[in-house]
Amino acid sequence: MEYDGALTLGGVLKEVASRWGQREAIVDLPSGLRLSYAQFDRYSDQLARAFMALGLKPGQRLALWAPNLPPWMVVMFAAAKAGVVFSSVDTSFGAPELAYQLAQSRCAALVLAPGIVGDEYLEALCSLCPELSSPAPQGLDCAGLPALRRVIVLGENAPPGALTWDQAMEVGRTVPMETLAERMAQVKPGDTATLLYTSGTTGRPKGVMSPHRGLILTSAAGGDNQRLSEEDRLVISVPLCHMFGCICIAMAGILKGAALVIPSLLPEPGATLQAVVKENCTALYGPPTSFIAMMDDPAYQQMAGGGLRTGVMAGAQCPIEVMHKVVEEMGVSDILIGYGQTEASSWISTSRPVDPLELRVSTVGRPVPGAEVKIADLADGQALPPGGVGEVCTRGYVMNGYFDLPAETAQALDREGWLHTGDLGTMDEDGYIRISGRMKEVIRKDGLAIFPADIEEVLFAHPAVNTVSVFGVPHPELGEEVACWIKLVNHTQATEREIMTYLRERLPQNHLPAWLRFVDEFPMTPLGKIKKFRMREIMLALLESESD
Repeated sequence: MEYDGALTLGGVLKEVASRWGQREAIVDLPSGLRLSYAQFDRYSDQLARAFMALGLKPGQRLALWAPNLPPWMVVMFAAAKAGVVFSSVDTSFGAPELAYQLAQSRCAALVLAPGIVGDEYLEALCSLCPELSSPAPQGLDCAGLPALRRVIVLGENAPPGALTWDQAMEVGRTVPMETLAERMAQVKPGDTATLLYTSGTTGRPKGVMSPHRGLILTSAAGGDNQRLSEEDRLVISVPLCHMFGCICIAMAGILKGAALVIPSLLPEPGATLQAVVKENCTALYGPPTSFIAMMDDPAYQQMAGGGLRTGVMAGAQCPIEVMHKVVEEMGVSDILIGYGQTEASSWISTSRPVDPLELRVSTVGRPVPGAEVKIADLADGQALPPGGVGEVCTRGYVMNGYFDLPAETAQALDREGWLHTGDLGTMDEDGYIRISGRMKEVIRKDGLAIFPADIEEVLFAHPAVNTVSVFGVPHPELGEEVACWIKLVNHTQATEREIMTYLRERLPQNHLPAWLRFVDEFPMTPLGKIKKFRMREIMLALLESESD
């Protein structure tokens, strides 16, 4: 099915359900629930009508706080059909982070799971809004969160001021389908569909307003590059609460009529591998660290002869050795490398299955159709010729801005519509993009710019190295110095002297790490990305303690 940008998320699901209504849309292995596309569409219709009956207006914000559960995508598409802006809450959040997001976005409604291991989500919300203990038939009046009027709990029990899922669905029956159709007709492709928040690793998280058109077209391009069809079965191996999960993976699959297979509430290597085998999944996703973790899991031995064919690896540079294993051992012959940002409505570029393996690990592919990319000179913002190192900028499918943050929006989006990604990179004559790293992560040592990826690439080639991360640590004379954390391959050994000898033979003297540390694990984001800022904090504390 071709998409021209004239549809909204709600319209897309209608189109898909009309074509592949009887095919499986969502398969939840923990509960055993299986929804067809016809059921998916019907449930999201009824929930959209519930949102309308509860007083939600077009453009208002609705948040969802839940792990990977069957209702997740139903809530997202129901919000889109009702013209309500959907905002997901990170599964790792606690009460303070939830309070910030709900207040900053002025969310009018919240749908939440009771928790992951118990009722911790519900308890966090009740601590922020004790008014939930009293009935609120006309809507909440919460002093701490004055914009929040409605709460729906994904479960059988809810506090007096909230509704259960079944109660909300029953409320939806009071709104005629014709009324929903009228509301859907008011939603335009350029309207904001989602308000997904940045990680906030360098400051307060920012709410990214993404339009329907951008989310659909970037997802369609990603699906095309993976050669997805209604025959494919995609394993949801990352959290849905981030754009990689709900847009890059799930949306791409939905646009193609593929099945979305949920192996567990939160990503687990063993559960993911078992889902691949049990459901004959054809597509697998995650950062390189996730693929490495899966290959280290005992369940990996069951993978032989499976149906895996495609997927996307994103979020960090992939070592060539890891890529060879993914292609040759896992059988994911069409695995792609992708590069994107929430601010760009997901993908900026991806590789193609026809690209040689070396290009799939040394580049992040070429721009997706409809996305312009330039490498901007850091001094004047002008486009650099092929091979020039500068900031990666894109336009075409970019955000509508950061919610209620005009200064930050103006800093990220220039007057010509270019989104400044904050990443350094190059583009060759054929349009292939190479990412050198985040501008904020470049190590500034004695006036020299050192790219961590250059050192990491050399270390990944060492046979004893499983995972590596290089980062800068403040230095009183040089500005910054190079630090390196290494996790070794299971049942292998290596010494600092051995690693340093290996590096001296392959790197300039000024690139050699001043501090090298062997670790068993790295601080990670829920998506499986390494938190370099946290490693920097830990390293600084260690160095200070050693100097005392």
